[in-house]
Amino acid sequence: MQTKLDIKKHLQKLCKAQTLAVLCTHNRSGSYGSLVAFANTDDMREIVFATLRTTRKYANLSSDKHVALLLDNRSNKTSDFRKATAATAMGKVREVTKRRNSRYLKLYLGKHPHLKEFVEAPSCALMVITLEKYYVVNRFQQVMELHFTKKK
Repeated sequence: MQTKLDIKKHLQKLCKAQTLAVLCTHNRSGSYGSLVAFANTDDMREIVFATLRTTRKYANLSSDKHVALLLDNRSNKTSDFRKATAATAMGKVREVTKRRNSRYLKLYLGKHPHLKEFVEAPSCALMVITLEKYYVVNRFQQVMELHFTKKK
């Protein structure tokens, strides 16, 4: 049985190695998946991404704050069935301000400096997911869960 600390370390390693994830949003007509560049806080409780306010993704986020984010390290080889890890992060999203010294903006640009012009555009929103739980699957069937209690 893996401890909460073991699962966090596993997630930190996965997030450090990956730059993109699949964001799952929802509206009245159904679910929608989007590829997003992300960054995470060290404690794994928050994930930051950016999106234009004119996208379907942003419209969905405006109507339903609940999201899932799929992170994985697959290589599209047969060995993935033994070696790949996938993590589903679930939580609620909010838009944050993009002040020059914002810790979220620094975190995002620290991982994605090439997206500076994109994220600083007035039409771009910086979003933060406050995570409630992760489901981590590796070795094709081994499932681990990490739940967070709300900070006071």
